[in-house]
Amino acid sequence: MRFRTRVAEDDSGVNLTPLIDVVFLLLIFFMVSTTFDSTSELKIELPEASANKPAAPSRLTIIIDAEGLYYLNGKKLKNQSADLLLLEVHQLVADDKEMPVVIQSDARSPVQSLVTALDIVGQIGLSRLSIATTKSTR
Repeated sequence: MRFRTRVAEDDSGVNLTPLIDVVFLLLIFFMVSTTFDSTSELKIELPEASANKPAAPSRLTIIIDAEGLYYLNGKKLKNQSADLLLLEVHQLVADDKEMPVVIQSDARSPVQSLVTALDIVGQIGLSRLSIATTKSTR
């Protein structure tokens, strides 16, 4: 016994219409269910200072110029020895081992001056150290 089966000649592809309908329904669902709240802000009350005493410098800046001369917080050291730099930095820092230190060295300064400043900062035990640089203009 032989059965004949009909093959539809026009049913050669996949119908994408139901898939597109589902995608549009999902898109509409997410657009409707999403809320855009642009008015949410944090309201913070900042504290006010009550004392009139001037605050200690918040950071220590060591500047090394092109000749290798040291400046602490903008003031030039009288004697350019490493011992005086160690003494001055120790006096400025006192017991505040968390004071940030910024070292600004000229590009033409001797490397030994930078190494000396880094060594002194390490001897005192300061760990918050930054080396300031500038962007190249090239």
